[in-house]
Amino acid sequence: MLRALAVDDERPTLEELVYLLNADPRIGTAEGAGDATEALRRINRALESGPDGPDAIDVVFLDIQMPGLDGLDLARLLSGFARPPLVVFVTAHEDFAVQAFDLKAVDYVLKPVRRERLAEAVRRAAERRGTTTSAPRIPVHEPDPDHITVELGGVTRFVPVEDITHVEAQGDYARLHTDRGSHLVRIPLSTLEERWRARGFVRIHRRHLVALRHIGELRLDAGTVSVLVGTEELQVSRRHARELRDLLMRRP
Repeated sequence: MLRALAVDDERPTLEELVYLLNADPRIGTAEGAGDATEALRRINRALESGPDGPDAIDVVFLDIQMPGLDGLDLARLLSGFARPPLVVFVTAHEDFAVQAFDLKAVDYVLKPVRRERLAEAVRRAAERRGTTTSAPRIPVHEPDPDHITVELGGVTRFVPVEDITHVEAQGDYARLHTDRGSHLVRIPLSTLEERWRARGFVRIHRRHLVALRHIGELRLDAGTVSVLVGTEELQVSRRHARELRDLLMRRP
């Protein structure tokens, strides 16, 4: 069973997180720390205890924005240890997801924390640690193919695929752009390219996937090619330029 440490400078949030962790049958013990400095002292004690010692910690559930040493700073420090605990970020801000996964985070949970979403993070940590458990996995109901599920601030939304103008790669994540804003999902761009090829999405660059129906202009300038999607101009790589021109010429 996993031994967990929750770190958050907001006391009510910390207490709720510790409560939810202790309620999960895969968590053996869960305790809290009110800031990164306190957490670092506790983790150092765990490392001195050894992986099988009484003070060991398997996974840290870590807020990002805290006074003094923030969560990303603490994760960077932990990455330099010989056997660091796993890290799950728990934050109200989606903007740090790429940095978090660059630091090998197990998961990135948005506040307010839902019990089902936290249980999924615990499951991932248990799998990473090689922990077996008889606890049932919470079923995930996939939306229909015309929508994609996104999470923001603890709210699950179903974004129509037809509303997506283009997709931008951001590490292990992809940012979905619509006329009303953008959403970050933990899906590689290559997966979306394969999934949505039949729906008129085409790769124009190693970082961009574009819906053909949302391309307003194809621009040629001094040997470079770009497309206008809404008000945004996106560069087309040389290897994708010919295929894109052919597809646009055949577009009804």
